[in-house]
Amino acid sequence: MTSRYLVRRAGEASPAVPAAFQGHSVGFARWSVVDEPAGAVHTGFGVCSLAPGGSVDAHVHSFEETVYVLAGEVVLRTPEGSVLLRAGDYGLLPVGMPHAWSSAGDAGASWADMLAPQPRERFGWDTFFVAPLDHAGPGGPRGRDRPIPVDVRDPRTRSFGHIEPANMEPGKQTQDHLAASASMRTALLVYSGISVKMMIDSDLGADLSTMFMVQYEPRGLAGTHDHPLEETYLILEGEVDASFDGEHHRLVVGDVAWAGVGCVHGFSNPTDRPVRWLETQAPQPPGRHSYRFTRDWDYLRETLAAGKDEPKGAERDG
Repeated sequence: MTSRYLVRRAGEASPAVPAAFQGHSVGFARWSVVDEPAGAVHTGFGVCSLAPGGSVDAHVHSFEETVYVLAGEVVLRTPEGSVLLRAGDYGLLPVGMPHAWSSAGDAGASWADMLAPQPRERFGWDTFFVAPLDHAGPGGPRGRDRPIPVDVRDPRTRSFGHIEPANMEPGKQTQDHLAASASMRTALLVYSGISVKMMIDSDLGADLSTMFMVQYEPRGLAGTHDHPLEETYLILEGEVDASFDGEHHRLVVGDVAWAGVGCVHGFSNPTDRPVRWLETQAPQPPGRHSYRFTRDWDYLRETLAAGKDEPKGAERDG
């Protein structure tokens, strides 16, 4: 049977210049973690890096791209302007949006990207290079030289946001946190030792995928379940015990896991400190029934086996 999940260790990272970007980039590399060869159908997930002085020429994709900056600073240019992205920033590039990357600072940068629908090798990775972006950008003729930082309250960066570890801690939520949120939908969701904060979804303009942050407190756990969609997890802090179709793995910082449609999975934090990860989904969850918990259907199976659903006074066969 084809595996419905994938676990890749941080030590297995093998960044390379993507075929589509050869001759169109300097100092750019990407570790393609979840893709068509890996068995995914909806997901293209990778970790990108750009060396100091590096750049990527202007291009468009036939897929939606969401990004989360892991380290350093990088400039993203679009027809709407130039934005300075720093560690903790995230953003959305809709289908067909021209964009280019360039290095900022002396340390380079790295970011995770989520591509949906999945790029196809047989169609040149669905990437097309276009004329250079020669717009003036925000601020007038010199705007291109002065990229603006992400500010969700500034309409010029309405497709971007920022998240800090403190945003995941229930005891540190304040009115300031809510004021710096694109919508109440991004307010922190807390249950059973688990905190979830939405980053990119339809509220931010995404149509094909979601990106959010998850944190488990010590001993926090989620029972086994599956989805009508694909999920990817990049561990950012701590450790977590994960099960995928009955097989168990300890995931640590830098590891990436992927669960395909129908893969039964669950998580628990066995340590005395929080574990935090970046998570993506593709396609976007349906309005109902996006989770199918094993416990609920086990309960029904046990109820039926015990005959507890029979009406009172009903006669049994035989």
